[in-house]
Amino acid sequence: MLESLKAQLCELHQALPRHGLVAWTSGNISARDPGTGLVVIKPSGVRYEHLRPEHHVVVDPSGKVIEPALRPSSDTASHLYIYRHRPDVFGIVHTHSPYATAFAAHGRPIPCGLTAIADEFGGDIPCAGFAMIGGEEIGAQVVANIGGSPSILLRQHGVFAIGKSAEAAVKAAVMTEDAARTVMLSMSLGPPARLAQADIDRLHRRYNTDYGQG
Repeated sequence: MLESLKAQLCELHQALPRHGLVAWTSGNISARDPGTGLVVIKPSGVRYEHLRPEHHVVVDPSGKVIEPALRPSSDTASHLYIYRHRPDVFGIVHTHSPYATAFAAHGRPIPCGLTAIADEFGGDIPCAGFAMIGGEEIGAQVVANIGGSPSILLRQHGVFAIGKSAEAAVKAAVMTEDAARTVMLSMSLGPPARLAQADIDRLHRRYNTDYGQG
């Protein structure tokens, strides 16, 4: 069932440790199949180097496991909450990437002081409140606070990124950590200046309309 989506998620999961976004078994990616509405997600507690396509768990929108006989990620309920409330989202990534999570530990957004942040995020990368793991509470924090950004920090927890596909969500997670690292390095020189909102809007619009090959 959904074999191509499982294969894609398996490949994307390998990108998380490669980019330094996760350690051991932390973090997860899910994808929603647009045809069936079913969600494929990482199994709980499986190390990335051991992960195979057939290990990925298929759940229905209520969280019922369809296949295989493995427990899905402990974040499944929050992923499903986001999918229910954001029909435009088809991929979700959760990481504990170190620089971004350092901002989350202080409950601080990542300020938009770089053109790259304006391009990707359209403003500051927001920080939501604290929520316990295991239920829908994290998903509710994401939906309530993410706004137009593809990524958000969860206070004292980590990063959630969303996208129109799982690959788009992984890109947002990678760029979140890149932005956090650069901003933190800049803070050693003093408080970084935020770009003017008019410039942020212009940069974000250009990036989404003119950048790349279409």
